[in-house]
Amino acid sequence: MNQWRSTYKQKLVSAERALQSVKSGDRVVLGHACSEPPVLVEALVNRFTELSNVEIAHMVAMGPAVFAQPGMEQSFRFNGFFLGAPTRKAVEENRGTFTPCFFGEVPRLFKSGILPVDVLLMQVTPPDEQGFCSYGLSVDYTQAAAESAKIVIAQMNTQLPHTGGSKIHLDVLTWIVEHDSPIVELPPQKLGEVERRIGEHIATLVPDGATLQLGIGAIPDAALLSLGDKKDLGIHSEMFSDGVVALAEAGVITNQKKTIHRGKFVATFLMGTSKLYQFVHNNPDVEMHPVDYVNDPYVIGQHDNMIAINSALQVDLMGQVNAEMIGNLQFSGIGGQVDFVRGASRSAGGKSIIALPSTAAKGTVSRICRQLDAGVAVSTSRNDVHYVVTEYGIADLRGKTLQQRAAALIAIAHPDFRDQLRSMRSAKEESELVAAR
Repeated sequence: MNQWRSTYKQKLVSAERALQSVKSGDRVVLGHACSEPPVLVEALVNRFTELSNVEIAHMVAMGPAVFAQPGMEQSFRFNGFFLGAPTRKAVEENRGTFTPCFFGEVPRLFKSGILPVDVLLMQVTPPDEQGFCSYGLSVDYTQAAAESAKIVIAQMNTQLPHTGGSKIHLDVLTWIVEHDSPIVELPPQKLGEVERRIGEHIATLVPDGATLQLGIGAIPDAALLSLGDKKDLGIHSEMFSDGVVALAEAGVITNQKKTIHRGKFVATFLMGTSKLYQFVHNNPDVEMHPVDYVNDPYVIGQHDNMIAINSALQVDLMGQVNAEMIGNLQFSGIGGQVDFVRGASRSAGGKSIIALPSTAAKGTVSRICRQLDAGVAVSTSRNDVHYVVTEYGIADLRGKTLQQRAAALIAIAHPDFRDQLRSMRSAKEESELVAAR
């Protein structure tokens, strides 16, 4: 049973020794979000004078991302499937790049060899008696990278929560670095009156017994705060945070009405505070699975009353959603939004909700707009969108004509912009009539 112990000792090295495995020109994948292994990344960055043209593939960077800072571009080039504050500037200034991709499709890129993985840097928990380690807070694409990489280097961290579901055996690891690091925490965002009103509107669309998917940010957090009077809610989501813990402790989230994985919180990665990490640690009701399973629309659609709640930056009068760009700037990425929008549409009683404040730039710009900004990507197509919610109400776009959609969206725009949106719409319709003549 414990044959792995001798192998373990042979694989145990310092971070500096392990990172000598990285060569110039390699593609290095980092464990995702709060499971990024800080001691391994630091050891890699310390070799910047020795390395050139190393691609670092990653999604949400929760660490300082020194590899993406000015002066590092000859050594490292960041390739993001989703951008955050530390990496956005690198892409904007051409010191890094962005690869458009649904979150659920990233594992296929690794496993198929479209993006071969030379080295994976990850975090794991200490092994159990059979030699299996927990992935902790990030299974998502990390498992596929571990199964595909030529070299797998793991930071073994006793502070990492031990979660159920997918696990990895020591045999898969090339090198093991024992090092305890504090787990990165994501504090809850402050909620204003706008977010609270949006959350209240969303709550009216959530029936008892529904299964929820929630994105990241103030609006999903506000939605959770408004669900305290619901019964037997469930979680099947690419991630969840502290707000879910509060509802679970209050008995609102029980997972007992889920159609599949009954009784289980299912996610692919986790971000939150120590409260969340304590909740999931050795919790038999929490299961972590790869993102190509959790975000598969077919799997999502097997849940009755699946409610997908996601945010956006803009929605135009046809219902097209921009959730990832500000002008020509790639701000974030598509993540799992479309995966869950389409999965919810397959669900019996399912609903997909796109929620956003009605304005930006301190109330000077309407997020409900005649057309998306020039050059931005359409994140979610008008054919997929169901509900759009602002602090002013709910627009149900399913089965609606373009004219009906525009009217419904203008009705939930900020009052200061409604006349302007109506006049833009009228001018457009007039020009179409002239062209038709």
